[in-house]
Amino acid sequence: MTTLLPTTSPLSPAVPYEQLAARTTGPVVVRGDADYDAMVMPWNLAIPVQPDAVLAARTDDDVVEAVRFARAHGLQVTPQATGHGPMTSLVGQILVDTKGLDECVVHPEGWARVGAGVKWLRVVEAAAPHGLAPLSGSITDVGVVGYTTGGGLGPMARTYGLASDRVRAVEVVSGDGLLRRVTPTEHPELFFGLRGGKGMLGIVTAIEFDLVRQPTFYGGSLWFDGADAPEVIRRWKSWSDELPTAGTTSFAVFQLPGEDPMVPPPLADRMTVSIRYVWTGDHDEGARWFEPMRNAAPVILDDVATKPYTAIDSVHTDPLDPIPSHEAGTVLRDLPLEAVDALLALTGAGTPSPQIIVEVRQMGGAVRDERHGASAFCSRAAAYSLLLVGIAGTPGLHEHGRAVLDAMAPWTGTYRLPNFSFSPEDLATAYDPPTITRLRAASRTYDPDRVMALGRVLDLR
Repeated sequence: MTTLLPTTSPLSPAVPYEQLAARTTGPVVVRGDADYDAMVMPWNLAIPVQPDAVLAARTDDDVVEAVRFARAHGLQVTPQATGHGPMTSLVGQILVDTKGLDECVVHPEGWARVGAGVKWLRVVEAAAPHGLAPLSGSITDVGVVGYTTGGGLGPMARTYGLASDRVRAVEVVSGDGLLRRVTPTEHPELFFGLRGGKGMLGIVTAIEFDLVRQPTFYGGSLWFDGADAPEVIRRWKSWSDELPTAGTTSFAVFQLPGEDPMVPPPLADRMTVSIRYVWTGDHDEGARWFEPMRNAAPVILDDVATKPYTAIDSVHTDPLDPIPSHEAGTVLRDLPLEAVDALLALTGAGTPSPQIIVEVRQMGGAVRDERHGASAFCSRAAAYSLLLVGIAGTPGLHEHGRAVLDAMAPWTGTYRLPNFSFSPEDLATAYDPPTITRLRAASRTYDPDRVMALGRVLDLR
């Protein structure tokens, strides 16, 4: 298997970045300039992002100019909005910062159009007055485009499917330097590849997608002491096996710091286990379905109630502020009690686990449904996703994460989630052979000079 190395090298004076700056409305900053560090810093502070230059795009034409400049000079480009999922070795010489592409229009009849710099929170707030909701992520601080191009497994996924399933159209600058509008009938191979294939085929400038009518939901998070995790998770497993598709659920073992003012005191400086729940149907029925979990063990904190969709972040309680994190993940084809025991033997109470979050999400339901058309997302058959999050630099963190994934190997599925892939090698294993073949063919057509840095993942399979 080929290993991809970072492209960062001493800035070459032979590249006339001043010419790019003269052709764009957004500023171009090169390594060493005063504003450089602030412009390239990703959300995950542990991932170094060090291109030769960064363009703060303000228009579609800025992105076109950046791609054409890169193509003319034999360079590669990488887009970045929020920077939640960067990979150092897939950062090209030019970073295109898309935060300035901030269009956000919600149509009351049930769809939205947003620019590449928009986060889910803006869409949620704009849709709420119309009784509508997007298929947003587990935290609304994540960018719409990066999340959706990776498939997008959100807190209503078992009811409504993936965020990428709801895409109507994508506007994208492909590696040949052309801005295209992509739909199921216009450039269908790009439409296939952009829904699940991340940024391998181009830089998305805008995306249009259907909303769902979901003004409220019944849900939130229910917290127990970490010592009760074996009984709670066993109960969760048998309960969730029978859960209708109106319910989407997950559990997470947390070790939250006491110094964070955002952490409720009952959850601080201790191991806890959280059951997350979203019911999209009748609220009384949702409460009846959830009642068995309330009786699983003594409850520390109960935040499961009827809520407006604008409170969706209360379900997963993901961290909002940037942190230096190290993440690992996989998918599971099953989660028998033996797998629960194996997981808790390394991450449960009484273990020296360095992970601050160990999360398992139930998949299935509408996630398996391809009625919205085939896409590059290949993980529909998985039953669960597993995610580990720790603070980068914690002694033994990498080794522990590897040990957890090894322990879960007997139940590991085939194709991991693109959005939970944290290295090029991980991302390469998110796609089955037919999808890799289609992505390579689309890359040859739309990016013949391999300008898209993320396209190098295709070399690993």
